[in-house]
Amino acid sequence: MARTEVDRCPGVLSVHQAADGGLARVRLPGGRLTPAQLDVLRLAAAELGDGRLELTSRANVQLRGLAADGPRELSDRLFTAGLLPSIAHERVRNILASPLSGLDEESRYDVLPLAAALDQALCARPALAELPGRFLFALDDGRGDLTDLHADVHVRALDEHSALLCIGAYATQVDWPSVPDLMLDAAQSFLALRDQEWRIAELAGGAEQIFRQLGLQPSETAAPTTVSATAGVHGSALVVTVPLGSLTQEQAAALTQVAPEIRITPWRSVVVPATARGLQDVGLITTPNSLWEGVTACAGRPGCAKALADVRADATRLMPEMERDGRRVHWSACERRCGKPGGLFVDVVSVADGYLVDGERV
Repeated sequence: MARTEVDRCPGVLSVHQAADGGLARVRLPGGRLTPAQLDVLRLAAAELGDGRLELTSRANVQLRGLAADGPRELSDRLFTAGLLPSIAHERVRNILASPLSGLDEESRYDVLPLAAALDQALCARPALAELPGRFLFALDDGRGDLTDLHADVHVRALDEHSALLCIGAYATQVDWPSVPDLMLDAAQSFLALRDQEWRIAELAGGAEQIFRQLGLQPSETAAPTTVSATAGVHGSALVVTVPLGSLTQEQAAALTQVAPEIRITPWRSVVVPATARGLQDVGLITTPNSLWEGVTACAGRPGCAKALADVRADATRLMPEMERDGRRVHWSACERRCGKPGGLFVDVVSVADGYLVDGERV
């Protein structure tokens, strides 16, 4: 696939100018935050932006409504908080990890420490700062929860000793100590092979060529059934659904009080200890089968100039009337479908005179 446009994936230093001001995306490798770091983001949203923290489908956080001088102040605050360890690599630290890893019996291997090691090794390779902002690494602890996210380089645990290194439909077995170097070597090979492509899937024969450059012999492999974490207690963890993935000041402040670490998930929820209390009092959801489980939306009006509707307000009003069939639901304010989830979902798209649901006018 030939790309002709510039990669405009937003970051902290490359802020996207939206209708409501600057939009900055803060990368969180492995989705991990300390309470102090979450509080830095919360205060930055209040003092520099529109007050809310948006959770993304890559377990990152976005701040909206930044004024012209906001990005410089934001980057200074993030650097001090340890959230911006490499200026050159800030847009390419796209590292997902199974958010319940090490916390429940489904975890075959705790991949969260490896996510931190991978991030450190990535930032230590100057050439990898040239990766496109959409290039994605994933560390799956064996449960298959990250499959639908279609990472460029995906490692899935087999046991405590070995894992599968997956690129596209191909995989080969590797041992854990070799994983960070192999993942980064694969990214380096992609840079050597690419022209304007942003993802390995866009590169003809990309997976096979990269494995060949790595000196590995892969075989075709079937992806496991994907299972995302739903709200409720899982082992020693509590998964908390954030309605429409948008944290208020009160909700963010409450999260800083209940956990030594907060994990953001790719499903716009958060993971805290199972002992956490009081989060439902600030509008967060801590039990299964909520109306808002698996419901997401793009920014919509007034934040996006291309939006045809205020989809967040419409979703809040109309979701109680919508029939659910177990699929996730994504509300899009235009046909671009920004922020849509991986895998199957109910596709609600705003058009000039209403909405289409899975292509049918309602």
